[in-house]
Amino acid sequence: MEDGVDQHVARWSAFWKDEPAFDPEVEGALVRMKHILRWIERSDAAAFARGDEDFTLQDYKTLHVLMVQPWPTEATPAQLAEAANVTRAAMTSRLDRLEAAGLVTRTIDASDRRRVLIRPTPQGREMWNRYIFEGIARDQQALHALGREELAHLNALLRKVLASLGE
Repeated sequence: MEDGVDQHVARWSAFWKDEPAFDPEVEGALVRMKHILRWIERSDAAAFARGDEDFTLQDYKTLHVLMVQPWPTEATPAQLAEAANVTRAAMTSRLDRLEAAGLVTRTIDASDRRRVLIRPTPQGREMWNRYIFEGIARDQQALHALGREELAHLNALLRKVLASLGE
């Protein structure tokens, strides 16, 4: 079964036919991974475009990192910025929005008054719960063509790649 990526790889292979550095299998795998991630991102964006306009995809992603990052349900803005892969300024803006909506609190750390701790409110936990399972369903839809054994094999291969990158 061929897909659009095969056509892309064929064009590049013809262009780079005498270049040993070009590997069509690497190109195909990376382009397919990018397409899958783009499909998920578009699906997430579309789901939030249809939903509560006061709660954005960025709001959800910020609550999500707060709920699942290494310090569950309590983190500093810097830790959240790192986990969300956004700048500290962007995280501050996101947290301002979530705090104004009553979804998170900011408190001074009692043991170090220079630190601010972010915690979800009960309303924030409820909002995160409202959207998490919809996101899980979209993620599963992205990989529904694979059986359980294929998914396990794909995970093993991707784990090997990430380990080689030091991730």
